[in-house]
Amino acid sequence: MLESIQIKSFAIIEALQLEFEQGMTALTGETGAGKSILLDAIKLISGDRADIDSIKSGEDKAEISVCFDIGGQVEASDWLQSNELESDGECIIRRVLYANGRSKAFINGYTAPLSQLRELAQLLVDIHGQHEHQSLQKPTVQQQLLDAYSANAELLETVKIKFKAWRELKRQFEQVKSGSQEREQRIDLLKLYCQELNELNLYTGEFNQLQDDYKRLSNAGQLLETSGLVLGLLYDNEETTAQSLLSICQKALSEQLQIDPRLTSSHELINNALIQIQEASDELRAYQDSIDLDAEQLDHLNQRIASIQELARKHHVQIDDLAVLTATLNKELEDLQSSEHNLDSITVALDQARHEYLESATTLSNQRKVTAQSLSEQITDVMQQLGMQGGEFLIQVQAQEGESNFRQTGIDQIIYLVSANPGQPVKALNKVASGGELSRISLAIQVILSESSLIPTLIFDEIDSGVGGGIAEIVGNKLHELGLNRQVFCVTHLPQVASQAHHHFRVEKNKSADNTTTEVIALSESERLEEVARMLGGVTITEQTRAHASEMIGSRRQA
Repeated sequence: MLESIQIKSFAIIEALQLEFEQGMTALTGETGAGKSILLDAIKLISGDRADIDSIKSGEDKAEISVCFDIGGQVEASDWLQSNELESDGECIIRRVLYANGRSKAFINGYTAPLSQLRELAQLLVDIHGQHEHQSLQKPTVQQQLLDAYSANAELLETVKIKFKAWRELKRQFEQVKSGSQEREQRIDLLKLYCQELNELNLYTGEFNQLQDDYKRLSNAGQLLETSGLVLGLLYDNEETTAQSLLSICQKALSEQLQIDPRLTSSHELINNALIQIQEASDELRAYQDSIDLDAEQLDHLNQRIASIQELARKHHVQIDDLAVLTATLNKELEDLQSSEHNLDSITVALDQARHEYLESATTLSNQRKVTAQSLSEQITDVMQQLGMQGGEFLIQVQAQEGESNFRQTGIDQIIYLVSANPGQPVKALNKVASGGELSRISLAIQVILSESSLIPTLIFDEIDSGVGGGIAEIVGNKLHELGLNRQVFCVTHLPQVASQAHHHFRVEKNKSADNTTTEVIALSESERLEEVARMLGGVTITEQTRAHASEMIGSRRQA
């Protein structure tokens, strides 16, 4: 429920702080006192567009803050939690309007867009009047109200679950079926690609090895010539070689070692050089034996390198990525081929899901029709009590055929129809011409649904317009009944309505030479008596008028 509201520099309100309680609260005051300002403030925190003219003259900003107690309000608590805006049992909505045209909104201290304010406010407060915020005209709310009265929560959840199961299978079925031609074309293409890549059978690092082998084989003649020349210079020439020269040097030094041992190191180095020349010569001979002047092998290497490069260009990948591409395309081909076999099983599952959904949705539809008849009769009865004699209210539940009408709330189109006058045919609720009649119809519905209502706080703006006498008393009585289970605010000019409220606020306009302000006063019992008397008697309040007012207030207490 709405616990409190704070308003600063809004319209002709300088500063205002009010606290509210459960039950019916009447807002009264003379015409032009500013009763609508409170409603305008609540509309702003409900996501209405801001108007800089709403800022009090001379101020650079206006600020509105409301606090709701959401204990027990599961939908609002879940919404806050899902949007990471939760707070312990409270919800604070704040709106700041700036003179430059900008505005800011906050939910529990976090900046919020207007779309979030609208979503949240729909769960917390509903304004019933002759203008906007009349959620009763929304098809979704009409369906929710009917289901709340029917206590359909468990069946609705079943329908929702079965709808989601059917929708998911439908998506899978359409995905597999609609792409059959494209899938076949893709399969044919993948078969060709995979055959080429699988036949290539390229392993990681092979291309670099192939390039090395090709380079070596294509230069085999040069390698043989060079290695033979070096081998001759080192060892194999009949004339002077490095080996023969070092042998001479080694022998000469060995003869002198006995004379001067300091030649030992040089002698050992030359010995080592002879050993290394011998080893190098052996390796060169083995290398020459390993070189193959095989033209066929060279051609094979050339063709394989070309094939690898061609496939890399064809698939627009690096050569090193060909092995990964091969595995990827083979997996895609396997998946597409297996999906063909899934179509039959998906079809069977889809038919079963459709049957189960329709079974639950039809049960829900039948239950709604039974409830709609009973609820229509009760609302019609209350409408006539509220001064709409001969009026008729009808809830029409029409089960729609075809999968295009499958929804998580069922297959029904629910329409609220009404005739406000005798002899007139019923027509859609949003076609009702009179705003006052629409407000009273809303009141009739809310009274009946008060025990199972979705929204904790209701605001009725001038719903008693155009009525008086006994009908006004009935309107007040109905609001009083509604306030026993809900928080109800009623802006009224009728003493028959105001006298039946649990709480009473008076809106006053104060004028001075250079300023006009609006003040909202919580009335004591004596002040309330005077206010109801004023509403009864006008400018001159007599003792007889006060006695009448006291009698009206007292009759409410006794009730």
